[in-house]
Amino acid sequence: MTNTAIRRSTDQRVYDPPESGEESLVTTASARRRTLAAALMAVALTGAAAVPAVASAAPPKAPGHDRAADILRAGNGESARLGYQKAVAVQVLKGVFERGDASVVDRFVRPDYIQHNPLAPDGSDALKYFGAVQRQQYPDLAYGIKRVTSEGDLVLVHSNIVLTPGTRGVAAFDIFRFQGGKIAEHWDVLQAVPATTANGNDMFSTVSRPRTEAPGPAWLTAYNKKLVTAFVDRLLAKKDMSAIDAYVGPEYHQHNPNIPDGVAGVKAGLGAYFTQFPQLRITPKRIIAEGDLVAVHSNYVATPGTRGQAVVDLFRVRGGRIVEHWDAVQEVPETSANDNTMF
Repeated sequence: MTNTAIRRSTDQRVYDPPESGEESLVTTASARRRTLAAALMAVALTGAAAVPAVASAAPPKAPGHDRAADILRAGNGESARLGYQKAVAVQVLKGVFERGDASVVDRFVRPDYIQHNPLAPDGSDALKYFGAVQRQQYPDLAYGIKRVTSEGDLVLVHSNIVLTPGTRGVAAFDIFRFQGGKIAEHWDVLQAVPATTANGNDMFSTVSRPRTEAPGPAWLTAYNKKLVTAFVDRLLAKKDMSAIDAYVGPEYHQHNPNIPDGVAGVKAGLGAYFTQFPQLRITPKRIIAEGDLVAVHSNYVATPGTRGQAVVDLFRVRGGRIVEHWDAVQEVPETSANDNTMF
């Protein structure tokens, strides 16, 4: 539920000009972008130094520790399977992009790995290559994992990737599909982090209470997914502004950097957006829910005949109301290194 397209449509940037090293992610011209962004878009896969949802007081494990195997040994059932998927995503990405350990790709990524990042080719060998390039180009790259959720065969990773120390970096959402216990497919959306925001919140923190990045209890998943699905259909697909009063809590916290906090802010922003683009079409592609967190991956097309934007909206639901929202927006490019589209 983002209004970033409003400022794009009037030739205004939705964020400050990228800092050094970040232009490869957010601009669409020049050969340099294609070379460096190919590596970094794959880096957006890099989910993680840790999985907040499963953090504990246990001593930290050594680099390369097989957390996925620990989870498998600890139990079975749906909870263990979802935990395993999260751990595998983290283990592969940490191994490839932080330690340069390509062996984790052979172990956990299918050879026919399908890539939707428009600057990266298909296949597990390409993932190995991009990991090597990333380590060479950005040896001090750091990323902070904020949230990791899983439902069915999908895993969502929300992170802040910083190419060089002291820069703001990029907000990234990565979605992975698993098949037979291995990563089979990947989508992502990336947006440069601006210097300031209209709401005083950064693009990553949790403001609503309890202030934890971990998803809530599993028994809430189905209810919250149904609620957010109805909200998106009514507000974004049908442009029914009354959905805000019906579904959004009065303490609503906004992390889209261009929209003010609260219910009044989202009403003003979306109202102007719908007026400016009466033919706006928003098509959800996949919805991933766990506990109180629900993510919607969509194609926003403001004007018929254009490619539009890839968007991930992440909502937090508490007490039957939407209380917090994060997002990232990326223009869909004209060409791609693979034949799969961004969706």
